[in-house]
Amino acid sequence: MKDLDLVLRLQEHANQLRARIIETSSRASLPHLGSCLSCVDLLVALYFFKLKIDPKNPQDPLRDRFILSKGHAAPALFQVLARRGFFPMSDLDLCGKNGSVFGEHPPTPGYLPGIEAATGSLGHGMPMGLGMAIASRINQLNYSVYTILGDGECNEGSIWECAMLAAAQKINNFCILVDFNKWQATDRSKNVMHLDSLAEKWSAFGWEVFEIDGHDYFQIINALSKSSQKSGKPVAIIAHTIKGKGVSFMEDDNNWHYRIPNSNEVALSKKELGVSS
Repeated sequence: MKDLDLVLRLQEHANQLRARIIETSSRASLPHLGSCLSCVDLLVALYFFKLKIDPKNPQDPLRDRFILSKGHAAPALFQVLARRGFFPMSDLDLCGKNGSVFGEHPPTPGYLPGIEAATGSLGHGMPMGLGMAIASRINQLNYSVYTILGDGECNEGSIWECAMLAAAQKINNFCILVDFNKWQATDRSKNVMHLDSLAEKWSAFGWEVFEIDGHDYFQIINALSKSSQKSGKPVAIIAHTIKGKGVSFMEDDNNWHYRIPNSNEVALSKKELGVSS
């Protein structure tokens, strides 16, 4: 019952957040909507269940670190950070406006509480996360580092260089979650690079691997809980997701990588998500 109550709370967060992400995309003409919606459940589980963080003390040296390596999903991260209390929700009214820190990608750290790294050029966020994880060992600080990657991002050679280094150094406070929505900007991921089996690849690189449904909160919570058991290896969670998750006419339709919803589509989306206003 305890887990069920938690899952219901997380699902409510996710529905509200998806509605706000869609509404903001329409108002501010922010793209990458499908990519944002596929990783919402992973972000919610991290920020409302797993991460050891205090929004009132965002620079606590013992805080867990999170890096959105697929930086183009920043419009989702901004909404999650606001709902978690890092800054007022009303600040998001500035999304997409000239001079605003709320753009298509995370800003440089220091401009927005909760942002650990400016990302967007794929293949860079994960190596920065590994550096932070290694720093915790050097500085003898007890924290963990989590990073969300896109499956298309796994095209990058820097990802696999980082994977080999983390395993060689036995970095056991580092966990990556792959948002495996099977799409890249212009084609199916499998048509661009031979990613399958992604789980076997990470395992072969010396990582402890969990393969889950990235929209099933029971599975996400279970995998994140096991990631803290310090097996002596870095952890990879391969999360099978759906691009555009939560709205029937957006799901698995890659047009929503760049397309902006109109007001009628926003209203239909909110109705499907059960969000009234």
